[in-house]
Amino acid sequence: MRGRTPGRTSGARRRLGRLVRARRTRGRRLRRVLAAFAVLLLLLVGTIVVAYERTKIPKPHPETAMQSTVFVDEHGRYLGVRGPVDRQDVPLSRVPRHVQDAVIAAENRTFRSDHGISPRAVLRAAVSTLSGGEREGGSTITQQYVKNALLSPEQSLSRKFREALIAVKLDRNRSKDEILQGYLNTVYFGRGAAGIQSAARNYFGVDVQNLTISQGAVLASIINIPSYYEHAGSDPKVTQTLVRRWQWVLDAMADSGAITTKQRAQARFPAFRFYPPGDADGQRQYLIDAAAQEAADRLGISQDELARGGYTVRTTFDLQTQDAVTDKVSLGMVDVPKGTTLHAAVIALVPGDGAVRVLYGGPDYAHQPFNDALSGAVEAGTALDPFKSVKLKGPLATLPQSTTPNPLRLASAYATMTARGKYAAPYTVAQIIRAGRTVYTAHAATQQMQIMTSSAEPGTYHFSGGAGTGPGARTLWTTDSTTSLSTTVALFAEHPAQGKRKATTAHLPTSAGNLSNSLSDQVLGSGGDPRPVPRA
Repeated sequence: MRGRTPGRTSGARRRLGRLVRARRTRGRRLRRVLAAFAVLLLLLVGTIVVAYERTKIPKPHPETAMQSTVFVDEHGRYLGVRGPVDRQDVPLSRVPRHVQDAVIAAENRTFRSDHGISPRAVLRAAVSTLSGGEREGGSTITQQYVKNALLSPEQSLSRKFREALIAVKLDRNRSKDEILQGYLNTVYFGRGAAGIQSAARNYFGVDVQNLTISQGAVLASIINIPSYYEHAGSDPKVTQTLVRRWQWVLDAMADSGAITTKQRAQARFPAFRFYPPGDADGQRQYLIDAAAQEAADRLGISQDELARGGYTVRTTFDLQTQDAVTDKVSLGMVDVPKGTTLHAAVIALVPGDGAVRVLYGGPDYAHQPFNDALSGAVEAGTALDPFKSVKLKGPLATLPQSTTPNPLRLASAYATMTARGKYAAPYTVAQIIRAGRTVYTAHAATQQMQIMTSSAEPGTYHFSGGAGTGPGARTLWTTDSTTSLSTTVALFAEHPAQGKRKATTAHLPTSAGNLSNSLSDQVLGSGGDPRPVPRA
C-alpha cells in the first residue's frame, strides 16, 4: 500500500478545519440574526401592545353629530331638506336586513366574523404606501367607519396604523350591530347624502325602511365610488357600469344565502329620482321657509337648531297640487307684456280647520325669496266688500280697515265664510317627529263668528273683485270654495325697478281673469270637492 504524503494530509486537515470553522461562524451568525429578529419582533409586538393600550376610541367628528331636518308633504312625499349636512340618523332596526346584507356583500363580506381589520389588506396598503404605489383599498367596514367618523382621511402610514388599532379596539368594545349602524349613518353615498336614510330619499324618494332588495343593492354598490355613481340614471355610461356592480352584489348575496335564488332572478335594476334636481325644487323653498318658521316656533327653538336637529316635519301641503299650480302660473306668464312682471299668490285652505294645502308665493326662490302669499301687500279694492258689514273677531278684527291685506289673511277670511263663520287659524305643520318619536301634533285653533254668505249652495262660495276694472285693473282677487277646500288667488302686476327708478304699479294683462279662474279650477280639481262652484 502506498502511504499518504505528509503534505496532502496536512492540507486536507486545514481545509476541513476551515470548513468546520465556517460552519460554526455561519451558525453563530444565524443564531445572532434569529436572536435579533426575535428581539425586534418582541419590540414590535410590545410596541403594538403598548400602543393598543394607550389608544383611545375618539369621539365622532362634530359634523357626524349634525343632522338635517327633512320636510315632507301631507302624504309623506319628499319636499326638501334644511341643515348643514344632508344626514339623518336611523336605528339599525329601521334598515331592512337585505339592505344590511347588501352593504356587507359590497364592502366587507367577513364583517360578521372578522376582528375589525383585514391583516392582508393592512399589509398590502402599508407596502403600497412605502413603495409610493397607488392607494390600496380593502378596508373593513369597521375601518371605514373609523376613518369616516373618527379620524381624518389622510393617506399616511401612521394614520393607517392608528386606524387599525382603533378598529380592533372598537370591535372588542362595540357590537357588530352598533358598528354597522354607525357606518350606515355616516358613509357618503353621493348626491350630497351622508347616511343611508338621506341616500334612500335622494336616490329613490323613499324612507330607508321601504327600500327594496334591488334598491338596497344599488345603494351598497354606490359606496365604492359615490362621486361617479351619483350620476347613474342620467348618464348611460355610468348607469351601465353601476348595473354590472349591482349584479355582482346581488350574486354575492345569493351565494351567501342572504336572498333566495328566486329573489335574485326577480331583481330588476330600479329607476332613480332625476339628478340633478329640476327647477321645481327652487319653488318649493317657499314652502320650506314657511314650515321651518312655524316648526321652530312650535318647538320653541331657533331655525338653526331645527335645521341641524334631525327632525322630520310633515307639512300640510299637497305637493302634487302645488306643482300643478306652479305649471299653470308659468303658462299664464306667456301673455304678460314686455317690461311688466306679473305676481301671483295662491292659497288653498281647509275650511274650518286651517290646514294650508297650497301656498304659491313666487316663481323661483333663487330670484325672488320674498313670498307674495305670506308677506305681500296687495291692494284689496272690492275684495273686502263681503266683510264691511260683519263684526269680525280675533285675528280678523282689523281686516275691513286694511287697504292692502296680505293674501293669506284675506284667504283665511274667505275660508271662514265657507265654514259658516268658523274661523280656523292657518297652519302649515301637521306633525314633527324626531328619532321615531312624535314631538308635536297640530290641532286646529278655531273661533266662531257671525258670518252669513249668499252662496247658491251651502258650503260653497265664489267671489271675484279687486282694484280697478276692465283694462285698467290693478289687482284681481278670486275665491272659490267647496266643503273641502277654499282657494284664493291674488294677481297684481308691476314695472320692475331699474337703476334708481323704483318699481311702479302696472295694469294687469287682459288674460289675468282667465289665469285666475284656471288656477282656482286646478286646485279644486286636484284636491277639493268635485262639485262645481257657482261663478258670478
